[in-house]
Amino acid sequence: MTRLDRLIESIHPQRLSEETARRADAALATFSAPAARIADWESFRSCIMAFVRHVEKSILRLSGECRADREFEWERCVRFLMRAYGPSGEKAAFEIVRTGIEGGLHGVLKTVASTLAEEYTRTETRARIHTFWNGLTAEEQWSVADEYIEKYGRLLPSELTEGSAGRIRASVPAALERHAEMLQRLGRVGR
Repeated sequence: MTRLDRLIESIHPQRLSEETARRADAALATFSAPAARIADWESFRSCIMAFVRHVEKSILRLSGECRADREFEWERCVRFLMRAYGPSGEKAAFEIVRTGIEGGLHGVLKTVASTLAEEYTRTETRARIHTFWNGLTAEEQWSVADEYIEKYGRLLPSELTEGSAGRIRASVPAALERHAEMLQRLGRVGR
């Protein structure tokens, strides 16, 4: 097994996402919510921020308390809520929590945990690819590019592999990120 093979195996979405999802699920199971229903905005914000901290701590396997400025922390939470619930995600999530519909607070927390797991899976994939790539010499990078094109070139659009496959060679890390995304899409089709 070559170094490229080991990298591709380590970034396989099923492996990474299952591992990250397990940690997010464990965090969901161990989070102590203040109540099943939250009716005021400030309590909702505090709960979501505490939950995001809790999930991130579990996913990243951190110990100790990690706190940031409340507004910065809330903006990060809003980003996750918008990814999960759309452009006004924080308002939609609050309404779900306030009314108890669609699973109420537990439903929102479950969705946020899933969103965080997906985000950290993508981040971990990029980190592994760039750590691998930056650890190679220029000669090794050229060799890995050749190996990638030889093994996976047939799966790529012909405009990327025409000639000497210069577009792939120019950005192998980006090609590897797209490779992981492609595997993830193929995994969804198979379900």
